[in-house]
Amino acid sequence: MTVREFPTSGPGAVPDPEVAAMLATLDAGFPDVATMTAAEVRAAILGRRAPLQRLPDMRLARDLTIEGPGGDLPVRVYRPHGPETALPVIVFAHGGGFVFCDLDSHDEFCRSMAAGVGAVVVSVDYRLAPEHPAPAAHDDVLAALRWTAEHAGEYGGDPTRIALAGDSAGGNLAATVAIAVRDGGGPPVAAQILIYPVIDDDFDTESYRRFGTGHYNTTSAMRWYWRNYAPDGTDDVRLVPTRAATLAELPPAVVITAELDPPCSAGDAYAQRLASDGVPVRHRRYNGLFHGFLTIPSLKATATARTQVWAMIRDVLDQRVG
Repeated sequence: MTVREFPTSGPGAVPDPEVAAMLATLDAGFPDVATMTAAEVRAAILGRRAPLQRLPDMRLARDLTIEGPGGDLPVRVYRPHGPETALPVIVFAHGGGFVFCDLDSHDEFCRSMAAGVGAVVVSVDYRLAPEHPAPAAHDDVLAALRWTAEHAGEYGGDPTRIALAGDSAGGNLAATVAIAVRDGGGPPVAAQILIYPVIDDDFDTESYRRFGTGHYNTTSAMRWYWRNYAPDGTDDVRLVPTRAATLAELPPAVVITAELDPPCSAGDAYAQRLASDGVPVRHRRYNGLFHGFLTIPSLKATATARTQVWAMIRDVLDQRVG
């Protein structure tokens, strides 16, 4: 089953005034990463971060350190309030161009997802580039998935309903780990949730041509992220999921894209290729919205979109898609 939904207005839409104002603020204030070192970018991003609120409230929010392929691997486990039933589990990889962000940067998003979906969320603080180039981040998320499959029950999770999820660079990691699990024999994954994923390093697409400047997540920034993450090239399915010979037999997918996002075309095409290879897909493109919008709770459009996305995730985890 393939469901493709493009709500709001048609392609080429002008953002509504609130979205346009937010986009202008982001474009004016986001660091010009292509002219900076990774350390400088991280400091600039941290300086812009809102204070950590630890909301919405969770029944459990616990920081743990698990064994990863490069040593200690921090994770944060969230369980929402609710009945004493085993919940589905989402292993989440944050965005940040493979170079920045951490557990705190996506804390509010993970809490909202846990509460909205009704799921245990395991957020992964994977190693960052350029200090740890690819496939370090991929390997860390795979290790976290394997740990989750073994320990989910200790935190009220159902080990038979584990999804991989990520936004931006994390969407890439969710997609590549889903392929690795398929090809490597488990643990089983019930779904892959790809939120405006950075699918590949092809910058010659319609969305890059149309929105590669003036929409804060620029083509020059994306090139910089890839140079830091993959200095030895990207001819490896652990880095770029489209390098896979086939996407058949991958878990059902939820793919979220944003029209004004340079990686949008690649995300749309990946959803279509998944469907063509027989994977159940629900794909929703948000026209008039931009990269990262789901992590900005102050935006009115975000509240509506989150409600829709959480419902899509619930559906796929309840096996109502496919």
